This record gives sequence, C-alpha cells and structure tokens, in this order.
Amino acid sequence: MDPALLTPNEVANARAALQRLRDGMAAVLLGQDELVSLVTIALASRGHVLLEGLPGLGKTELVKSLSKLLGLGFGRIQFTPDLLPSDVTGGAVLEESGGRKHFVFQRGPLFANCVLADEINRASPKTQSALLEAMQERRVTVLGESHPLPAPFFVLATQNPIELEGTYPLPEAQRDRFLFKLDVPPVGAEVLTRIVRERRRGQAPESHAVFAAGELDALFSAVDRVALTDGVAGYIARLVAASDPRSEACPEALRPFLRFGASPRAAIGLAEAGRASALLEGRPNVDFDDVQRVAPSVLAHRLVLEHAARLEGITAREIVSRLLAATDPLGQPLPAGVRG
Repeated sequence: MDPALLTPNEVANARAALQRLRDGMAAVLLGQDELVSLVTIALASRGHVLLEGLPGLGKTELVKSLSKLLGLGFGRIQFTPDLLPSDVTGGAVLEESGGRKHFVFQRGPLFANCVLADEINRASPKTQSALLEAMQERRVTVLGESHPLPAPFFVLATQNPIELEGTYPLPEAQRDRFLFKLDVPPVGAEVLTRIVRERRRGQAPESHAVFAAGELDALFSAVDRVALTDGVAGYIARLVAASDPRSEACPEALRPFLRFGASPRAAIGLAEAGRASALLEGRPNVDFDDVQRVAPSVLAHRLVLEHAARLEGITAREIVSRLLAATDPLGQPLPAGVRG
C-alpha cells in the first residue's frame, strides 16, 4: 500500500475529530447545521472565512467559541473607519536602551491563531489591505522586516449586508483571500423558541477544547493526504474555467452576466475544501459531490458580475448553480438545453 494513502483507521479518527468540532459549534449556533459543517470544512482546509448576515445571528459568538474548541489563541479586531493598519498588524515603537534609541516591533492583535475581524467592511481600504499579506503568506512586513504569524492562522471576518452608509465594500483582491464566503440565514420559530428558553441574556454554553495535544496537526496531515484523482482535478479545472466569460468553456447564456471569472486560487480552494469535505464524510478520496457541495461558497464571492446581472436580479450564487448544471463531471458534452 502506498504510505501516502490514508488507512481506514486514520480516516475514522480524522472524521471523528471533525465531527467533534462540528458538534461543538452546533451547540453554540443553533439551527445552522450546514453553515457549521462548511465552517468545519474551511478550518480543516486551513482557509479563511467571511461570514455575512444580519446583526444578532451569532456570527461573533461562533468565532469566539471556535478558538476555544480548537484550543488556540484568539484575537479580536473591531473594524471602524478610523482604524489604522498599524492597529491591526502592530508597528515599530521607539525605545531607549543603554543610552541609545532604536525601533522595536510591537505585535498587533493579528498575531493570534484565530482572528475575528469584526465588521471588516467598516474599515477603510487602506486598513483592509493590511490583511492581504497576512492572509496569503502568514506573515507581516513592517519597515522591511518580516514577522511570521502563529501557526495555524485563521481569519474569520464578519460583515453586515444591509448597512451601506459608512462601509467600504471589500475589493476583489481581498475577497479572493477568503476560502469561503458564507451567508448566515435567519432561523425559524422552533429554533428561536430554544434560544429564548435556553440562552438567558443571550449567553451561549461554555466551549472547551475538543483536540488533544498534536491532534489538530494530525487532522491537517490527514486532510493533506486525501486523494484527488485526475478526473476530479479536471472537473475542478473545467468548472473554474467556465466562470471566465473569455473562455470557450463558459456557457453562452452566462457571458452577458460575467465580467471576470474565478482565479486559480479558487481552483486550489475547491481542491482543498473538497479534501476536507470528503474526510468529514468518512472517505479517503474526493468525489464530484464534494466539489459541488463547496463550489458555491468558494466561487460566488470571487465572480465579478456585469451590470446586466443586477438588472435581471441574477446573483453570483445563481451563476454558480448554472455553471454546475452546465459542467459535466465526466467531461462529456452536455445537451444544448442544459448549457446554462
């Protein structure tokens, strides 16, 4: 047997670890099972997550509990219009020692394993851009000197979709750094009844670490070893290529609605998230279903739509649904009636 392949016992252990993490978050955020599963997949993929939803839905509480469940250091940044890049990354402070003055780097709140970027779209683009290097390269550069961030490093950002005044939409380069963009939907009356009865003053139950020492690293190693066949890799490539209106793979009916498609980073994200999804389902290899499950969360926020899409009320998620319908996993030509 190839030593790189996962054994059934390793698959079972990794799946059990992921389920503990998912169940721990589900105990905090009631009635959001699919959202919690997708956050679990993103974290196992070591990706960043952008959560969008109305106030009071538990976005902040979810992120705070996540750091406790993972047993990792937590940092919170409340984004406001007057926030400066140095307030996020840290900066050089002039100190005197032995009669001589010199600059010493003082770390900002970004130097934590699990960082909550609360209401990220309230900060100026200049401050938002302070996260670009950190999210991609896991380091911060100040005055020409690079400072590595703790490992693992996750940014989980929140934003409110309804308040436009005093906010700055995230630019494409910033959105592309997030593996997933997840919508946090309202819950129904049954879940609200549980919240009213069980959450006095809105307090969520206390979360405790669900991983023993070294178990998180073992989980990441298991995700890395989930098999990705040539067939699934080709499907991912065709799906991402089809999102580009300049590509021959793009369905003709979708071209008027697309200005720019997803980046190669999106294809990498689909593969990594597909591996974590497979492991959560107890499989040692990525299936087409795994790619289809994570595709809306990976692709939708990376698409740049034409004005025609807004005029016709077509969302990015609907575009992704049409791309999935028009792209055959096996690479066979689809009938004209289902090409977008």
